[in-house]
Amino acid sequence: MIRKSIFCFLAVSAMLLSGCKEKKTMLFNGKDLDGWVLYVAPEDGVAATDVFKVSDGKIVVAGKPFGYMRTEKEYADYKLHAEWRWIGAATNSGIFQRVQEGDRIWPSVVEVQLQGGHAGDLLGMGGTALAHVDPKAPGLFYKVRASGESPEKPEGEWNSADVEVTGNNVKVWVNGKFVNEAEGLFTKGCIALQSEGGPLEFRNVYIVEK
Repeated sequence: MIRKSIFCFLAVSAMLLSGCKEKKTMLFNGKDLDGWVLYVAPEDGVAATDVFKVSDGKIVVAGKPFGYMRTEKEYADYKLHAEWRWIGAATNSGIFQRVQEGDRIWPSVVEVQLQGGHAGDLLGMGGTALAHVDPKAPGLFYKVRASGESPEKPEGEWNSADVEVTGNNVKVWVNGKFVNEAEGLFTKGCIALQSEGGPLEFRNVYIVEK
C-alpha cells in the first residue's frame, strides 16, 4: 500500500512538472523564411528577398535598404531569444516588439536596439511613447538607454538578446546581463528583425509564450 502511494505521488508530480514546462517555439526553422513577411520600401526598387536571405542555417540581413522581416503571427506575452553577429563593422539594427498593423519603414513598435555600443537601448517608434519604470525618471521617453557598461562582444562574435514582454512591460538582457526595462507597449503584435545599417546574421530565434 505504501509503495503504491509513493508511486502515485511520483507519477502525479511528474505530470505536474511536465505541465509546467515552458514550450519553446522556433520562429526560424534554419532552412527558409517560412512564417515571416519581408518588407522594404517599394521606392527603393530592391526586392526584399535580396535583403533577407538564409545561408548555412542563419538569417543574413543586408542592412541596406531599410526594412524588416516580421512574423506572420501576432503574440501577446512572451519571452524572446535571438542571437546576432555583425559581418564586418558593428553598425545598426534592432528587434521590434509587437509590430502593429500597416507595414512601413518606421512602424509603431518598441525596438530593442542592437546598434553597436547601444545594444539593449529601447526605442519607441511610430509614435510609441515609453515610460521608464524608474519612479525617479520624469515623464515619458521615446528612448530609454541601457544601463551600465555594454556587455556586447567584439565584432564577428555572437551576441544574445533576451526580451521578456508582459502586459505593457518589457525587460531586456544582452549576453545574459539585465540591461533595461520600460513600459508602454501595445498588448499584442508581431516580432521583427530589422535591416538598418550594415550586414549581420541572426540565428536561434525562438519564443516561449506565457
